[in-house]
Amino acid sequence: MTEEGRKRLAIRLPLRLMCVLAMMALTPEFHGQTTPASRYQLFGGYSFLSNSLNGVSGQHQPLDGWDVGFAIPPWHDLRFKLSAFGYRGTNQGALEHPYFIMGGGQYGRSFGREYAFVEGLGGEGNVNMHWGASGAVGDTASFSAILGGGLDTPISRHFAVRVAGDYQYAYFKENERFHIVPTYVPGLPNYFGRASAGLVWRF
Repeated sequence: MTEEGRKRLAIRLPLRLMCVLAMMALTPEFHGQTTPASRYQLFGGYSFLSNSLNGVSGQHQPLDGWDVGFAIPPWHDLRFKLSAFGYRGTNQGALEHPYFIMGGGQYGRSFGREYAFVEGLGGEGNVNMHWGASGAVGDTASFSAILGGGLDTPISRHFAVRVAGDYQYAYFKENERFHIVPTYVPGLPNYFGRASAGLVWRF
């Protein structure tokens, strides 16, 4: 290679490198516009309910279960979320397996690597018929709502560990003795504490 050719190559290489770097800087991945917090979120994990549906005073019994959720990318940090969770356990001689399907809003912000959010969801709860004390018949459907929040801690580019806690309302009625139609039995819980933990896939 001639001396002139070497000079041209020495000029072209830095120019090409600068062009590549400029293109990378303009891409969303390099500039941080497609951050984990701005992606779809798919959650799955364990859930804990503070009391059974028939857990009157002196008969409290928590329930264990599962929790799944899906949220779309945000608009001004607010995203629409769908959530489903259910539980299974026994209290006062009755098997209970309630489950809930809800939708609502999730507002979140990133703080460094962490993502914190608050949420408000509403929907329907369902349960098996014989959930009352000693297997008494009760309502199988109820309106339910939750208000709470959580924190995501990333463990890789696309996955994070999520811990969350909510305050839940549900109104199920139970048959009193000699009543056919479910009626409100004094002492039945309407307010519950709920906690969940699991993995979030951000894609």
